[in-house]
Amino acid sequence: MLVQDLMTSPALTIPPTTSLPDAAHLMKSKGIRRLPVVDGAHLVGIVTDRDVREAMPSKASTLSPWEATTHLAAIKVADVMRRSVLTTTADADARDAAYTMVKHRVGALPVVDAAGTVQGILSVTDVLRDYARVPQTT
Repeated sequence: MLVQDLMTSPALTIPPTTSLPDAAHLMKSKGIRRLPVVDGAHLVGIVTDRDVREAMPSKASTLSPWEATTHLAAIKVADVMRRSVLTTTADADARDAAYTMVKHRVGALPVVDAAGTVQGILSVTDVLRDYARVPQTT
């Protein structure tokens, strides 16, 4: 089986200039945990819900709600994204991609073509959905 048979396509992507609160809202509203970051059409990074949580002020922060909101609005995805991203291709063997996710302890791989354009994303959920024979819902 190939990655293209399991991947979610098209993947939701965001530019690196997106504010952190906007990225967090998009992930929450769409029920996703990762967003490939693209500059034009080319993959430049990935931001996860964990990256967003770690960048948020602590509940024990001395910042007022207004100060916290202002601070967060100034943080861009480019400031917290991971720039070194493991990827796969649509024509790769799905087992090899799953092995890569397990080996490197990542929850998803952006699927890119030879030019680095994001074609989709393969997540652990996509692999498990196939294993359990559960149809994909969008």
